[in-house]
Amino acid sequence: MLSLDQQIFEQIKKANNIVITFSKTWNGDAVASALAMYLILKKMEKNVDIVAEQFDHGKTFRFLPGFGKICNSFDNLRKFVISLNTTNAKVEKIKYHAETDSLNFIISPKDGFFTKDDITTHAGSFKYDLIITLDTPDLESLGVIYDNDTEFFYQVPIINIDHHSENEEYGQINNVQITAIATSEILFNLVSEYSRDLIDEDIATCLLAGIISKTKSFKTQNITPNSLSASAQLISMGARREEIVNNLYRSRPLNVLKLWGRVLARLTGDLDNTLIWSVLTSADFTKTGSEEEDLNEVIDELIINIPQAKVIVLIYETTEKKLDNNQESEETTTKALVYSIRNINSLLLTRQWHPVGTKSLTKITLNKNIFDAEKEISESIKSQLSQMSL
Repeated sequence: MLSLDQQIFEQIKKANNIVITFSKTWNGDAVASALAMYLILKKMEKNVDIVAEQFDHGKTFRFLPGFGKICNSFDNLRKFVISLNTTNAKVEKIKYHAETDSLNFIISPKDGFFTKDDITTHAGSFKYDLIITLDTPDLESLGVIYDNDTEFFYQVPIINIDHHSENEEYGQINNVQITAIATSEILFNLVSEYSRDLIDEDIATCLLAGIISKTKSFKTQNITPNSLSASAQLISMGARREEIVNNLYRSRPLNVLKLWGRVLARLTGDLDNTLIWSVLTSADFTKTGSEEEDLNEVIDELIINIPQAKVIVLIYETTEKKLDNNQESEETTTKALVYSIRNINSLLLTRQWHPVGTKSLTKITLNKNIFDAEKEISESIKSQLSQMSL
């Protein structure tokens, strides 16, 4: 009987056209492990594409090899076939012309004639015969990539590689290792067992980037001896650690640093700083020249610099233009990002506000001014954390 690792590579060997995809949130481990898998399959001389829902924050990882190969939608995923029965007549000539809302085919028979009963249509086979998902706990996490082509994901075999405990094991082959700190670590061990010669400097750089991103440059509490061993081996294989760290943690734009300063000025902690939060007004974004998307980098800094924090909350205002009776006005909305460590579920912490996101990072919207929202959110989360064994 084949081992799990052997099953994965047997499926890869059999496949003619492979697509790699990952979660719509574009976290560093997902992007890096997907790019590493793409480069590995290219070295194995496989026809492979990489597709994920568009997400601007993902540009943080554009320094990684192969990043430009990521597409945001499927191209010609499935052909539409029109069949003509030629039993009673043979084809002499075929022409077509396009009109505004139709495409007309003109078929001239060599002898006899065709009727509408001679015509049938059907969907052809899918372009890909294997899907590989990385760092994706469920298919819904793929976003529009899944929503727009659900049938594709149910008809084509899936290899699912992940480290999340909540993974739904939706693949035909599931390599889910919850003791690994990153999907990149799992992929490194998988490929190392198969053939270490496949791992060149670019692939090693992608895999190390995934581990560094997941551990915030080895500053989180979930680091294991296995992850450190994998990282050391990757560096010895040519992974460009300085390039990774410089791009992820030493090149913050000035506007993000200004926003970071305002967050620190209003930072509040409770429960021995296991819960920390801060507030940002719309004026803070305007004066620092920053945007809502920049908050992800601020959260990264808080994770790195306050290791005892188990839940981090950023409560902020956004201003959007609104058109009412041909009159343009601005509408202010209060939102919050809630980040939690691995064993605390942000979706559960914020369920009363109908959150969107993942178990580690959610976004909520409140119809309240920012200071009332701050009080409501902080008191609710504090109450819930007080009942947990932290």
